[in-house]
Amino acid sequence: MSWTDNNGNTHDLDYVIERGGSGAKIGKPVAFIETAWRRYTKHSRNKAQEIQGALVPLLETYKNDAPLIGAILAGVFTDGALTQLRSLGFAVVYFPYESVIEAFNRAHLDANFDEGTADAEFSRKIRAWEGLGRAQRMRVAKALLEINGDQIQGFMDKLKRAVTRRIQSVRIIPLHGSAVQCSSIEEAIAFVEKYSEQSLPQPVVKYEVQVLYTNGDRIEGQFGDKRDAIQFLGAYREERIAEVRKPR
Repeated sequence: MSWTDNNGNTHDLDYVIERGGSGAKIGKPVAFIETAWRRYTKHSRNKAQEIQGALVPLLETYKNDAPLIGAILAGVFTDGALTQLRSLGFAVVYFPYESVIEAFNRAHLDANFDEGTADAEFSRKIRAWEGLGRAQRMRVAKALLEINGDQIQGFMDKLKRAVTRRIQSVRIIPLHGSAVQCSSIEEAIAFVEKYSEQSLPQPVVKYEVQVLYTNGDRIEGQFGDKRDAIQFLGAYREERIAEVRKPR
């Protein structure tokens, strides 16, 4: 399913984790993840920019959902390309080319190739892979995970925090008042609905709303109209329901 950004551009992504979605309905995005393989450094910066161009606009479009943006890369990527993505907030796991070759070696396969590799030799390597049984293929996969274990663990920790995060509290700050912290979306909506603007010497200029999550994420909005603040908060009702209806 394609995702459309605020500029009307559509993006077909490798992996999207969402809440409340189905085959016919887009839910709330939890994580956008792209994958890529590059053999040579001359292509790595362009691919990093391509991934950036796909996910950063979606992050802005769905900023009120604060999704994780991630990249799973393999092969040859320069430090500059990796740093570029990480500096933009990407969670990155990188399988260096050497680690891929080592993983295949554990199944007694030589997967090494470069621009000088003949087509016939390349085809022979592919046939050798296709001739492996399931157990041998799993050996390659497990070796790849084992060699890059620390990176994978770090990526999975970030992904887990994004998937399992829950609303911790909601803070409402009328411009002329002190902050009021609420423990649920319903309590926050009730506060805004009942808040008296007429009994104060000066009218309310705006409401500042902060939705705080257990993983440290914070989503903020400022509204000059009470109805807009309530509508903003109402978008998070489903997350509150999801917390209560936990599977047994």
